[in-house]
Amino acid sequence: MQRLAGRIILLWGWRRALVAFLAGALAVLGQAPYDFFAACFLSFPVLVLLLDGAAGEAGAGPLGRLKPAFAVGWWFGFGYFLAGLWWIGGALLVEADSFAWAMPLAIVGIPLVLAFFYGLATAVARLMWSDGIGRIAATAFGFALAEWLRGFLFTGFPWNAIGYAAMPVPLMMQAVSVIGMNGMNALAVFVFAMPALLAGRRHIWAGAALAALLVAADLGFGYVRLAAPEPPASRHLDLRIVQPSVDLSEKWDASVRDRIFASLLAMSSEPPQKGHEKPQLILWPETAVPFLFTERPDALTAIGDMLADGQMLLAGAIREEGPATAGGDARYYNSVVAINDQGEIVDAVDKVHLVPFGEYLPFDDLFSRLGIDQFVAGPMSLSAGSSRHPITIPGSIRAALFICYEVIFPQLVGVDVASSELIVNVTNDAWFGDTPGPYQHFRQAQVRAAENGLPLLRVANNGISAVVDPRGRVVDALAINARGVIDVRLPIWRQDTVSAGQRTTNGVVVIILLVATALIAIATTRLRAN
Repeated sequence: MQRLAGRIILLWGWRRALVAFLAGALAVLGQAPYDFFAACFLSFPVLVLLLDGAAGEAGAGPLGRLKPAFAVGWWFGFGYFLAGLWWIGGALLVEADSFAWAMPLAIVGIPLVLAFFYGLATAVARLMWSDGIGRIAATAFGFALAEWLRGFLFTGFPWNAIGYAAMPVPLMMQAVSVIGMNGMNALAVFVFAMPALLAGRRHIWAGAALAALLVAADLGFGYVRLAAPEPPASRHLDLRIVQPSVDLSEKWDASVRDRIFASLLAMSSEPPQKGHEKPQLILWPETAVPFLFTERPDALTAIGDMLADGQMLLAGAIREEGPATAGGDARYYNSVVAINDQGEIVDAVDKVHLVPFGEYLPFDDLFSRLGIDQFVAGPMSLSAGSSRHPITIPGSIRAALFICYEVIFPQLVGVDVASSELIVNVTNDAWFGDTPGPYQHFRQAQVRAAENGLPLLRVANNGISAVVDPRGRVVDALAINARGVIDVRLPIWRQDTVSAGQRTTNGVVVIILLVATALIAIATTRLRAN
């Protein structure tokens, strides 16, 4: 082991970059749909060993001394994001005649940019480097900082945060309700990187004992939380999730819109599945309505005729606001609209966090002059909603709605579910086909349920639609490319994990964890210097 470690430490030039790249790509096996988290116990120790050999030249300035460490992290990140996000390019093949040229920008360009966060992680870690467990703590601190920044810088994109690799099943998800994703990211890297101690003589047994203790605490807490009896439900909600599996090539085709809409109505009005009551709530996926209601008011009449007394429909739709006038243009929103049994829109929530280049074009004046338009959205550019609020559904239940990838942002979801009893996520992952993308998206939504202690209703155009309980367990689901409905009777009960006091406690725990990893790293560095 020490001989192999020595060879990794002494790697230089393109060989070091290649090994870092491959280690990062290997770590993706810890994410859905593979869930082979054992791969991270190899990739992160290799990263630590590469950083052992990434010392800058003695005569270089502060930035020069950190450059080799930054390069190792950047190559690790490039491998990780390239192997984990290659499927994004599939969205550009839906309209290949117009956007196939941009596939290299999506497949390679996005990982190139995201890799800078992991370069920052390793540069920060190298500032506190030592030859024992301190460097493991430094690596954990660096990645926790980088993942936190990745959640909001440049609009944020915390997809496939390292912590998800430590949560492949509900048993291992429960600790996130206490320490949040920031804490899971720190502890996951800390444990994954611990085998690097085998390459030396310092802290081997202490590191093994600490890693075993953290894993045992995670599993033990998960077991206790899953085994605890659920409190009595205050109410029940009978609901139906409709997964229509519409081909995106037909989505905005005027000649088939009526057929798509009729199919949605027919699936929604099917008799309840055996053992279930008529649904009080029906859910359609993101942009399910294939036209603007302002252009087709008869569609609202048809929905009202389809709904029975007391039923409500939550439907993904493009919402138009302010028709074009001499002084301005109409604005369009990616929305979820609530429609009652009279065919009236009684509430709506607009998507606040839009996808750059997909739903809107940043720096649109510049890109328009270059002939570049948005790549994968519908027939118009969208505007961001100004705020989000819960929608009251049958049973006076407050539902927090998140459209598409909004659900991957822990802080955004955490704030908006504080006054809600249910999380609803509507999406259209058909852009990415049967690739790892929809599975990764679903896993992150599933973790939001366990993190906030609230049930999750997820409705997708072609999968994965599911009902998830407040502990992250899947109650029922439809597979990718399946066409059908899910009927479920959902118990509604509140959890303490969504209280403001608990969120403050979670934040304090995360701060303690990050400070502890930093102190371990700094202390061992000082001891080494003495």
